[in-house]
Amino acid sequence: MNIDEQLWDLIVIGGGINGAGIAADAASRGLKVLLCEKNDLASATSSNSSKLIHGGLRYLEHYEFKLVRKALKEREVLLENAPHIMWPLRFYLPHRPHLRPAWMIRIGLFLYDHLSQRKRLAGSKFVHFGADSPLKPFFKKGFEYSDGWVDDSRLVVLNAQQAHIHGAEILPRHKCIKARHDGQHWFVELENQIKQSLRCVKSKVVVNAAGPWVEDLFIESFDKKPPRKIRLVKGSHIVVPKLHDQSQAYILQNQDKRIVFVLPFEDDFSLIGTTDVDYQGDPGDVEIEQSEIDYLIKISNEHFIHQISEQDIVHCFSGVRPLMDDESDDAQSVTRDYTLHLEDSVNMPPLLSVFGGKITTYRKLAEAAVDKIAGFFGQIKPCQTRALPLPGGNFSDPKTLLETLQSEYPWLPAVILKRYVRSYGQLSRQILAGCQSIDDMGIAFNPVLYQVEVDYLIEHEWVSCAEDLLWRRTKTGLLLNAGEVVYLRGYVLQKLINKQYY
Repeated sequence: MNIDEQLWDLIVIGGGINGAGIAADAASRGLKVLLCEKNDLASATSSNSSKLIHGGLRYLEHYEFKLVRKALKEREVLLENAPHIMWPLRFYLPHRPHLRPAWMIRIGLFLYDHLSQRKRLAGSKFVHFGADSPLKPFFKKGFEYSDGWVDDSRLVVLNAQQAHIHGAEILPRHKCIKARHDGQHWFVELENQIKQSLRCVKSKVVVNAAGPWVEDLFIESFDKKPPRKIRLVKGSHIVVPKLHDQSQAYILQNQDKRIVFVLPFEDDFSLIGTTDVDYQGDPGDVEIEQSEIDYLIKISNEHFIHQISEQDIVHCFSGVRPLMDDESDDAQSVTRDYTLHLEDSVNMPPLLSVFGGKITTYRKLAEAAVDKIAGFFGQIKPCQTRALPLPGGNFSDPKTLLETLQSEYPWLPAVILKRYVRSYGQLSRQILAGCQSIDDMGIAFNPVLYQVEVDYLIEHEWVSCAEDLLWRRTKTGLLLNAGEVVYLRGYVLQKLINKQYY
């Protein structure tokens, strides 16, 4: 097998949020970066989260003060740099005194408000639930506080775009099958999962950011024993037609001391989750179990006037969180913090591995990871990402941007333009370039999904099949019927064949 002549500074294995974040940080500092991912970007854990940018109120019960403070600080940074895919969200916590006394919750919320400076988010307060409450009548009072919402899979893709803008090569559907070294450089064999072709790339440093597969990669590709152990914890969610018409989210306490979120989702739905279940097996095969469905429905029905059943579920998803194995007795108390392990010796080029982590602290993790290997590259810029908007995020107010775009494209339906603003931000203009009427947008696969957006996602966001587009680049999979999906699949396939992707 021929080896590419290009010598990369850094090869990142894993296209989830940690891998994409590290690639973006390193490339923006001037390093030559290649990122490979065996499936689609954000195809596993990073598209199956609860979609929250939060400090983790419940982590305070496990005395994770350092992690909560770090996450709260990052919450402000991320809301500033990506206002198109992140926004503030108010949470109601109905009080159940037999589960947690009011004084305990007040102390927790006080800490949550003051562990880090708040710029964008309002503080917590006590609330009374009135006649307009969607909760059952016996919930009379509770608490209100702030956190943030994020489109998790778009966060990954935008970090990959950020890396690409700064010169990185992004290779989804490329599996690392072998990694070897000559004492000075790494030689990484990649298999194109579409064409089944092989490519060997060379770098000074390798980062193992394979998430749930971090241990497997050591064994199968590096032929080494993993230096750390992870604990796989499954979290599952269900999506139902919205339970109420109000804008706030709810955080529900359960008898087992766990909490479940009920979140506004894509305007017309409610997202309910998550579970915490220890998981054994291939992370790629994870699915929601009947017991989890029953669990989430039961908790929702205990709290809300609007009752749901399994027949109301329009979508469900499960993800495996690769948490540090700290030998906790139960899954919910396992730490959400991360560890970076660097192997470096005279006879081996550097290998950095990422264990654990959570989506809110991905940027800090990436900064710490690149700082850890910076010494191997001589002159390198300091971290740039703290004040670097993600692509499309160079604006301050989504409402103002929406109004501006409405004046520029008055013929475009508001429902489409609103989705564009909260998915693409300023990049909406790139999608709509040259369009002067709805007819200029090409094929209507659905009243909210047009050809110009599909073409943009194929050209600029590494879409390799319709499912990438329907569920990770957008959430239009919730809106298209079976016939529309078949039509879209055919179009995407033909487009990729024309590009010689297949």
